[in-house]
Amino acid sequence: MFDEFIGYLAPDYCDRYSTQLEREAILTLRQERQAKLFTPQNRQYQEAVQAVQEIQSNWFDFSNPVVKIGRKDELTAEQQQRFLQTLKAFCPWKKGPFEFFGITIDAEWRSDWKWARILPYIQSLENRKVADIGCHNGYFMFRMIEQKPDCVIGFEPVAKHFWNFQLIQNIVRQENLFFELLGVEHINFYPNFFDTIFCLGILYHHPDPIRLLGKMKQALAPKGEIIIDCQGIPGELPISLTPRKRYAQARGIWFLPTQSCLENWLARAGFTQINCFFAAPLSVEEQRRTAWADIDSLQEFLNSDNDSLTVEGYPAPWRYYVIARKD
Repeated sequence: MFDEFIGYLAPDYCDRYSTQLEREAILTLRQERQAKLFTPQNRQYQEAVQAVQEIQSNWFDFSNPVVKIGRKDELTAEQQQRFLQTLKAFCPWKKGPFEFFGITIDAEWRSDWKWARILPYIQSLENRKVADIGCHNGYFMFRMIEQKPDCVIGFEPVAKHFWNFQLIQNIVRQENLFFELLGVEHINFYPNFFDTIFCLGILYHHPDPIRLLGKMKQALAPKGEIIIDCQGIPGELPISLTPRKRYAQARGIWFLPTQSCLENWLARAGFTQINCFFAAPLSVEEQRRTAWADIDSLQEFLNSDNDSLTVEGYPAPWRYYVIARKD
């Protein structure tokens, strides 16, 4: 099953984007990451995908907010029930919405809202080489298909998200979508390769955001563009918040910038034509508890007496969307 369906980069891309040294580094990392897919803690996801591996469909619609795959009447009652159980194995669904064979998944995040904000500002993805950093289950990758990119490579080191993407890819077999079990810190292994890089919801999870932006600049082709979505705080000064432990109950939050701070990060990393095209508080309508994500969400992370603060007393999160280019 793994050899037949795994969505790694085709060899011709390896030869085109990297030197021999970089290619060897990528192949070594792949081997290390692949082994983690089959550990006991990830076996439930592997088995869930295997349970429905024969189910495919030629019908899909990636053009609307809900990514729709397959029609309900394509499955027998037994297949429908088996597929439902596989979908439940991936709860909580964090990114979406999706509809599989008539089963609608309302994820915690309204990822369609994010895509709707971004779409008017980017260059067409037609024939472009695209990176989706922190691609999770691939929602945005599937939305990109409508624009006919040359290839879309998702970077995501989490094994559960790989299997979630693989579940979807097994059904629709999109030949220009690829999944790499790598993180943003490995993007520089693709020097001058990508025409467009999406880095959505990633920067504030890392202790050195400017260094990561520099690596992403290395990976962009000349005249390429980067789209950043970053959680931050309100304010006029170019400063960032560093929480002592948790922020909105989340671990692994390092720096939460103001808009001008984020713009300065991009400038210091060498980007030009920096434009923040969206800035607003994160709403409890965009990130919330659902039947498919029955977990504490933004509502529980805000101060019950003052929703302009988190439960820890920090400023409540804003989202900043910035587009920039490499000369």
